[in-house]
Amino acid sequence: MIERVVPEGVARAEAFDDVLPHLPDPRELALLRGRPEATVRRFAAARSCAHRCLDQLSLPYVPLLRTAEGGPVWPSGVVGSITHCAGYRGAVAARTGVWAALGVDAERALPLSPGVLDLVATGPERRGVAELSGIRPDVPWDRLLFSAKESVYKAWHPATARWIGTRAIEVAFTTDGLFTASVRPERTQPPPARRRPVDARATTAGGGVPHRARGAYPYTGRWYVGDGLLLTAVAVPGAGTRSPGLPRPAVRLSV
Repeated sequence: MIERVVPEGVARAEAFDDVLPHLPDPRELALLRGRPEATVRRFAAARSCAHRCLDQLSLPYVPLLRTAEGGPVWPSGVVGSITHCAGYRGAVAARTGVWAALGVDAERALPLSPGVLDLVATGPERRGVAELSGIRPDVPWDRLLFSAKESVYKAWHPATARWIGTRAIEVAFTTDGLFTASVRPERTQPPPARRRPVDARATTAGGGVPHRARGAYPYTGRWYVGDGLLLTAVAVPGAGTRSPGLPRPAVRLSV
């Protein structure tokens, strides 16, 4: 499935269960000491997918530990993203000269719980979800919107060390598997007190972030729904990759 949402030059791997090809790295398992067995098995299976991606890139083995924010620490010169949900684990990775940032998210292809869409979407986005549901009722557009924002955030945060809320990400879908997103970080409300404070040195101008255009940072991505699952992914071109053009969105979900 994952090959449907990532471009060329991106290593990818997926699993639909927690059967591991070899014993997990004890240094990675130490990150989950005391957690339930099911959580540990899911984590190990997802990390196994990430290691398969690094193997495809012909990189030497290193344990994939965690940043202070909880994301994976990729080897120098590599970007990647890991995702998992019930019945699915997946990962993508690429050399930074090819792709400067990656984000992938998997979800069960089910509607969001009542009230969740109101928390992550604006009024225009909610109306867009309703319109798209009339065009393609087989797609859970509300959860797809949530997933697309998750993918964008997974590409954005490692490159900027800056937390943004879902309302800072505007999404526009086509009905045939593509989407665009615009990040406007100034629309983010102050993070809840329980979150780590934002590093004052965090910037949005470094590598891994698209060049700002018309007041926003533009991302392009793909989505796929099938076999009870949905996947979304975004990729920011590196210095040696030209960004592909996308058709004009059929329905815009934005502020």
